[in-house]
Amino acid sequence: MLKTNLCGIEFKNPVIAASGTFGFGREFAPYMDLNLLGGISTKGLTLHAKQGNIGQRIHETPAGIMNSIGLQNPSVESFIRDELAYMQGFDTQILVNLGGNNLQEYLEGARLLEETDIRIIELNISCPNVKEGGMAFGIRCESAYEVVKAVREVSSKVLMVKLSPNADGIISVATECERAGADALSLVNTFNALAIDIYRRKPIFENVTAGLSGPCIKPIALRMTREVAQAVSIPVVGMGGIMNFEDAIEFIMAGATAIQVGTANFIEPRVMLEIIEGMEEFMRRENISDLSEIRGII
Repeated sequence: MLKTNLCGIEFKNPVIAASGTFGFGREFAPYMDLNLLGGISTKGLTLHAKQGNIGQRIHETPAGIMNSIGLQNPSVESFIRDELAYMQGFDTQILVNLGGNNLQEYLEGARLLEETDIRIIELNISCPNVKEGGMAFGIRCESAYEVVKAVREVSSKVLMVKLSPNADGIISVATECERAGADALSLVNTFNALAIDIYRRKPIFENVTAGLSGPCIKPIALRMTREVAQAVSIPVVGMGGIMNFEDAIEFIMAGATAIQVGTANFIEPRVMLEIIEGMEEFMRRENISDLSEIRGII
């Protein structure tokens, strides 16, 4: 009923754990059967290990959270050596989220992954481009096109590009990524936001701004997902504030082929299983035999 085909790869259902909210699955395995998920997107990986940002990293906001983790990760090489076999022991699709501080790091990371049997790279172009003064690759069409095209040339994997909602025109960036060779798109990443401690008279975060996620961003993420899905001919994976099966169905109706769940995992570790069950019950109740019957109907 919920089987989903994404770029020729079959997912048992369209529910994927979003990158950065599920680690490599180890912490959630005691609380849920990971085999029931459609897929898991790994913690964002870079060529070299990162310790992440200093100071406070998480701050709760009304209907959401802000994070400034700083891409803390063990490196692509360490992931391949220490985590990949564990993740592939589960009957679910594995998406490897790949980032980089410059083009060469993206390329070297992609080449390392090319030597594995993983099938999908989720290319995180929200990473700061150090050569451009920290401006994220995905903010401008030109840099987004450059990094996607370069990675496409060295990788035979399904290339799903994760888009930032902070871009100078997300539709333009999306179409440039498709033109550069992306097989699919995922959106949205977190929104750039600010929180202030009025008693310290300073920003909450050392980096001043941080990424906002959770149900507060869902209406905007949903609108962007619909707009991008209508502008490109490749599959779109929607995310941003999905907390329950109704939210997931909304994203499917907006044109998403699959969905990712992030912040909700911190509130209820089993939420993705509840979303899967809720989607199945909704389809039975509404006499829907396949998600294609409602995908993109809005």
